[in-house]
Amino acid sequence: MAGIVFLKTARFDQVREFYTRRVRMTVWLEQPDIAILRHGNLLLGFHRQPVPDLDGLLTFFYERMEDVDQMHSQLRDIATSEPKENAKYQIYHFFGTDPEGRTIEFQHFLHPVPPVSDD
Repeated sequence: MAGIVFLKTARFDQVREFYTRRVRMTVWLEQPDIAILRHGNLLLGFHRQPVPDLDGLLTFFYERMEDVDQMHSQLRDIATSEPKENAKYQIYHFFGTDPEGRTIEFQHFLHPVPPVSDD
C-alpha cells in the first residue's frame, strides 16, 4: 500500500523541472496535466491548475548529514537558511523555496528512525 500527496500548480513545467532536475526526484507516473514524482517512499503529484496550493511544508530526508550539505550547495540560490542542527527535533536541516514559493526542507535525522516499509 502507498499514497500520493497532490498539490495544485500554476507553473506546471517549471515546478516539474525544479523537482526532477534540482531536487532529483524521479518521474513515477505522468497523466494529462499531472506529474507524479518520487523521492524514496514519497510520491508527490503536481496537478496543473490556475491557483496553486502553497501551504504546508515539503520535507525531503537523507541518510547522511553530508547529503544535506550537498543539497544546500546545489540549491544555495533557493535556500532561505544555512544547514544547522535543531536540538529540539534532533535533526540537521535547512529550508528553501520552490519556484511557486512553497517552503521545502532538507533534513537528516540525528537519531535512529524506524525503517520505511511497504506495509
